[in-house]
Amino acid sequence: MSATPQVAPEILQFYGTDFDEATRLTGTADGRLELVRTRELLRRQLPGAPADVLDVGGGPGVHAAWLARDGYRVHLVDPVPRHVEAALGAGVTAEVGDARALPVADASYDVALVLGPLYHLLERDDRDRALAEARRVTRPGGLVAAAAIGRYASVFEHTATTLLARDRVHDAVRDILATGRHEPGRKGFTAAYFHTAAGLEGELRDAGLGDVTVYGVEGPGWGQVKAVEQHGGGPLAADHPVFEAALCAARLADGCPELLAAASHLLAVARR
Repeated sequence: MSATPQVAPEILQFYGTDFDEATRLTGTADGRLELVRTRELLRRQLPGAPADVLDVGGGPGVHAAWLARDGYRVHLVDPVPRHVEAALGAGVTAEVGDARALPVADASYDVALVLGPLYHLLERDDRDRALAEARRVTRPGGLVAAAAIGRYASVFEHTATTLLARDRVHDAVRDILATGRHEPGRKGFTAAYFHTAAGLEGELRDAGLGDVTVYGVEGPGWGQVKAVEQHGGGPLAADHPVFEAALCAARLADGCPELLAAASHLLAVARR
């Protein structure tokens, strides 16, 4: 094993100071769509409570909180001290750590959730290391679930926001489509990797995980939700017809692999 990995200062700055991850999944309609769908997709796969869940890169504990309410024993590991402090207030245990070198014993959890780290590991070796760690800490037969940003998310997002025609945004999106990478130092977001569904599935299989299934989290209608909220003058409630239609579309799309490309985020579930 190589030296202990270091999280890029740009990422620590982004999540530690510049951006409030605590409200990302609750403050906008597309964020709430992601939360609702991630929760329902995981609940299909999770073992019964109580079971031991390791929430790797779990941020301020948005998912850890509902898992704890469902009766799971949750431990969260995240590299951002601000996130760990918030997660401790969500009724779970938490510590600072890196997905590529987890401070956890072998085969000690029934479930390993990797719902954020792959977003910001630009190099394949780092993503491989994170997935290998998730497999290592999971008991035989246990669940590993890994989330990724969809390769085409930036096209849909910046069409919805109408920013795509601006040169700076256009050029960044063009480069993401070509390489999957949002390079460090580029404004608007921090360093990030955007997966294809096939690429995400392949990385989990290469990590030695089996029974891999990839889902499109928000489905094909999330861009319309974002556009209506962005330009409609106010937040969309969960019972707004546009939100309800987008949620319905996401559920229907589970049976249509061709529609995976339209989702903002992908969720791969697998067995150790």
